[in-house]
Amino acid sequence: MSIIEERVLVTGAAGFIGAAVSAELLNQGFNVFGLDNLNNYYDVNLKLQRIQLIEKYSLNKKNKWHFIKCDIGDKKQINEIFDHITPSMVINLAAQAGVRHSIKYPEEYIYSNLLGFSNILECCRKIKIKNLIYASSSSVYGGNSKTPFEETDSVSHPVSLYAATKKSNELMAHSYSHLYGIPSTGMRFFTVYGPWGRPDMAPMIFANKILNKIPIEVFNFGKMKRDFTYIDDVVSSIISCCMKPATQDMNFDRFNPNPSTSFSPHRIFNVGNSKPVELLKFIELLETALGEKAIKLMKPIQKGDVKETFANTKLLEEWIGFIPKVSIEKGIVKFAKWYLDYYWKKSNKFN
Repeated sequence: MSIIEERVLVTGAAGFIGAAVSAELLNQGFNVFGLDNLNNYYDVNLKLQRIQLIEKYSLNKKNKWHFIKCDIGDKKQINEIFDHITPSMVINLAAQAGVRHSIKYPEEYIYSNLLGFSNILECCRKIKIKNLIYASSSSVYGGNSKTPFEETDSVSHPVSLYAATKKSNELMAHSYSHLYGIPSTGMRFFTVYGPWGRPDMAPMIFANKILNKIPIEVFNFGKMKRDFTYIDDVVSSIISCCMKPATQDMNFDRFNPNPSTSFSPHRIFNVGNSKPVELLKFIELLETALGEKAIKLMKPIQKGDVKETFANTKLLEEWIGFIPKVSIEKGIVKFAKWYLDYYWKKSNKFN
């Protein structure tokens, strides 16, 4: 099947990563079917604007974009969609996100991240999908103190339900990979940021408050580090993994098992910038890019938070030649320019 005939199903297509991935797949000639339930976890208008941008872009790509409003937790509808589309590849980015939100609303994570993902796996089994890419998270490393985080590290001590559901996704995908031969790749994303990002993430929260001269909450008194990863680098890694489905590790040692590979066609990779940034340094870069000083309110660490994230991406580099291209300095400038254009200058308020 040529690329032109390839049908790729992207779940969570109205989301930050999903929309960017859908646009790049269109750019490369794929037929893209995007699913999203357009829930109100954050501003629905932002999700709709992402979809509108993809639709405008797709007009130049012979209308190979198809959007379907659907909840992956709806088994009947998901089955009907798979039967109708029969995709050759699935990129599952649909999930209930947010570490802190999972503490207040655990049932939403059980429904979307576990039940919803099981529906996706079942559909992949039935149509014998040739490649499944699914979103995991750096959150699975939980209470680990050893850095950088490596895929061979234990991830048995999650500190939030969100993290627990993501580890569960990896285990579920592996079992389906083993039982039914589904090539599956789990991608542990590290703090993705950039234009069209999520409003519940630090860059958007901080930008809004800095410009409105509202104090920003700096948790753990600023003694935090995050491996901020620019959206373009994340999209590049996903597309490359689409082109190279997971394979069995022919050298897999059952007496000393490697958690990142398997005797089944299942792989797990970190996707990060590999250059952790101190929270206070991040704020300083954002202040410079926005042209405003932040009012800082120092606070202790929150439940479910970790002090540092740091990705070792050697395995992904070996697999697809992944090397992050966008530094935090350049990425923050690009993000700030977008934020000022789409939020501040147009409405002079955060929507």
